[in-house]
Amino acid sequence: MGEGKILVVDDEEKMRNVIRVFLMKEGYEIQEASNGRDALEKVSCDRFDLILLDVMMPEIDGWTVCRKIRDDFSIPIILMTARGEEYDKLFGFELGADDYITKPFSLKEMTARVKAVMRRSKESNERNHKIIKLGALEIKTLSKQVFIDKAEITLTPKEYELLFFLGRNAEIVYSREQLLNRVWGYDFIGDARTVDTHIKQLREKLGNHKKFIQTVWGTGYKFMIGE
Repeated sequence: MGEGKILVVDDEEKMRNVIRVFLMKEGYEIQEASNGRDALEKVSCDRFDLILLDVMMPEIDGWTVCRKIRDDFSIPIILMTARGEEYDKLFGFELGADDYITKPFSLKEMTARVKAVMRRSKESNERNHKIIKLGALEIKTLSKQVFIDKAEITLTPKEYELLFFLGRNAEIVYSREQLLNRVWGYDFIGDARTVDTHIKQLREKLGNHKKFIQTVWGTGYKFMIGE
């Protein structure tokens, strides 16, 4: 059985009801929001362990809600939408979403994704809170801050997870498929180009130290402390 508080955000009452009933049977505490504005108010006033967020909503869409939440909170977010184009998925991850599920979806698949995302979040929070130093790179695991030459750089949650994973396993080569499985988790439905997109974004933010992340042609990527 699951445990934790989940905010279900969808402008369709029927959809919210179905999700609420199913997840409550799984042991989760559920709150609902019928639009983006209501969701932002609830997030600012309460603590949630995960947010199931519909993308296509009136007034304030899910993209905007996701971005606003990410400005202040690190709550895991799973986007829900009827649109399944790859661009939409990549855009969602760039905004900081942790996972993406396309309607119509099975409630069992949704629950599996909820459990996987919450488990990864919990494991991340339970890691030894310390400062990891990798050459000019410094990672503060408690606050999830990253510094290059003492200057802080801003990463999305997924960029942070990817950098942390590669840095923690320095000099080990991982294929795109392995990174999708280790960083994105449960049977991520997506293209390996998702990894390439995040690697490109990470390198841009690493600036003069972009060679920390090296491409191993025909295989994947690895983190090199010596650059």
